[in-house]
Amino acid sequence: MEYEIAATTAAPQLVAAVRARVRRGEVGMALREPLDTVWAFLRRHDGLRSANGHNLFLYHHEPMVTGFFDIDFGVQVVRRFAQEGDVCCVETPGGEVVSTIHRGPYDKLAGAHAAVHAWCRGNGKRIGGCSWEIYGDWTDDVTKLETTIVYLLQT
Repeated sequence: MEYEIAATTAAPQLVAAVRARVRRGEVGMALREPLDTVWAFLRRHDGLRSANGHNLFLYHHEPMVTGFFDIDFGVQVVRRFAQEGDVCCVETPGGEVVSTIHRGPYDKLAGAHAAVHAWCRGNGKRIGGCSWEIYGDWTDDVTKLETTIVYLLQT
């Protein structure tokens, strides 16, 4: 699959999220419990989720030697809020980013990430301390799923 890569400036986004420490390659097995917790919280706080609030996973990059990374599993929200249990208000960083849109099944997302990494190498850009994925509206037709991949760049 070919990916169109865009370099832009991103504004911070607020997210209701639960943080989990996840082994690389096991995100799919780790997301359910944190997301269930966030969605239960949002059902108790009507109006907090943004009108188009989607699932957003914020990855905190660490050296590859650990084999783990922290992920904030969450949903986009419209305002800050006080922490309740494991659900806290986090913010994606603002700044220069590189992004692409993956269309298709989630198990093929690695290709989009690889395309962003290749673009950065080819354009002399260095990836910063985090990245995030924004999951579009659900459909049973996996060929129509859209996931936006965003990487913060080092300045």
